[in-house]
Amino acid sequence: MATNSQQIMDPNLLFDPELLSRIEHLALMVSNVQSGGRLAEQRTRARGQGMEFADFKPYVAGDDLRAIDWNSYRRLGKVFVRLFEEQQAMPVYFLVDLSASMFNETPSPRIHAALRSVMALAAIVLAQYDSVSVFALGKQAAQIQKSLTGRGSLPRMAQQLSAVQSIDDANLASALQQFAGMPMRRGLVVVLSDFFSPEGLPAISDALDTLPHAKLLVQLTQPWDQQPQLHPQVNSSGADVRFQDCETLSVTDVVLSPKVLKAYQEVYQAFNDELTHYAQSRQAGLIPLDCQSDIVEQLSDWFAQGVNL
Repeated sequence: MATNSQQIMDPNLLFDPELLSRIEHLALMVSNVQSGGRLAEQRTRARGQGMEFADFKPYVAGDDLRAIDWNSYRRLGKVFVRLFEEQQAMPVYFLVDLSASMFNETPSPRIHAALRSVMALAAIVLAQYDSVSVFALGKQAAQIQKSLTGRGSLPRMAQQLSAVQSIDDANLASALQQFAGMPMRRGLVVVLSDFFSPEGLPAISDALDTLPHAKLLVQLTQPWDQQPQLHPQVNSSGADVRFQDCETLSVTDVVLSPKVLKAYQEVYQAFNDELTHYAQSRQAGLIPLDCQSDIVEQLSDWFAQGVNL
């Protein structure tokens, strides 16, 4: 990962007490988390000593005598032990797209909203006693921050995130596949991207399918993605405009006639429909975030729908 002393964002804008205080009421729950971590807020299929009763099973040598259900023994003359849902720590992996299209906008590139979203969601995760790791997606997956626990880790994370840099010739699908091959405990993957990539959305979808984790996709959008006439560099008269591919930097000169605009919007809508269909068919979460609007309000609206990945 290419980093240097230059900061893409002031760490103080990431470690923002107001932002963190506004997300304290939110919670992120995943229905199936691999066992093997610390006891925390996430329910697993593992059976053991926990807070919520799950089932009975016949007693076998080595079972905890404190779990014996003596009422069943008195009624049936057989020894059963009570099983409880274990609450396990959930590893959460934030995968941040560092391709050019996340950076090549002014004055508010998508990467700013992406990093603030990472901080907000990480604060939620760490408050639940789960763990957080952050990876950059470029030509490959590169770790930015090793596994963190506790909200006291947030200032250090802000410093690390503020130093990320754009990566030339990024390949989102390839980076996702590489991450999928890493020996990680199963948990939740949060991918933050605009999902614009030269290899196309089908290749990205195939790569996402290789991830052995629950998935939450955070789609970073701008108002002019769907309505290019709203772009700050397009004048109000609708004169000739130049479209530049933020990944390859190739340019195309067009006139925003009603016919051209309609064709563009149909293509963009098809792209969004394909991404939505992928999320729905894989039971993945999808949060479209408008980078020009309040991040916390949008996250709150999504959480209000009842999140259970």
